[in-house]
Amino acid sequence: MPTTGAAAAGVVAAAGSLIYAVRGRSSSLLAPSVYCGDRRRPALALTFDDGPSESTPALLEILAGQNVHATFFMCGENVRRCPAIARQVVSAGHEIGNHTDTHARLYFRSPGFIGGEIGRAQETIAQVTGVAPKLFRAPYGARWFGLRAAQRRLGLLGVMWTVIGRDWKWPSPRISRLLLAGASNGAIFCLHDGRHTQRSPDIRATLQAVETILPALKNRGFQFETVSQILCPTN
Repeated sequence: MPTTGAAAAGVVAAAGSLIYAVRGRSSSLLAPSVYCGDRRRPALALTFDDGPSESTPALLEILAGQNVHATFFMCGENVRRCPAIARQVVSAGHEIGNHTDTHARLYFRSPGFIGGEIGRAQETIAQVTGVAPKLFRAPYGARWFGLRAAQRRLGLLGVMWTVIGRDWKWPSPRISRLLLAGASNGAIFCLHDGRHTQRSPDIRATLQAVETILPALKNRGFQFETVSQILCPTN
């Protein structure tokens, strides 16, 4: 019979394994997932979560001015509220991913709930934009049991991140410093053009950080690609 200490150690180890499975950026235990791209090339992928929002067009202007294409992980509820903006993202040449329907937390939820959240978002995005996403990012980066089946059913690859900008709470100089310090071949940056399903969110810190880092990273020799491009090099 195990001693009390051994039993406690087993509980701690099991808890650690679960935390890694749910939140670990390199984990694919609960569903196929990536957190970086090709490390051989000086390319980065900008990603934006929680959109589209009424604030997204300002971001699109900045990206267009730098001739940069990004990947936008959209919430179905936001797409229904801002259909024209969702289509604007696509027409500008950006990639679209699935970020669930209502930005719900998936952990401790049933497989049916998880599949419904992802499936409704997938249907909405495809109907509104004409594009069926191939990529998925879980809200808060937290996966759960049942996600593998949902991703398989919809043909989705999970995407975590190399660096998350914390742009929902930090000022732009701090966001910029974090991203510039974390830039490396194949890095995937996570930022936000929305705030969950909030209307007209204030994303000024995000916009200012993007304006700062794009020319700085280009001067360091990096190019910007979508997530699909950074995962599938052309040479």
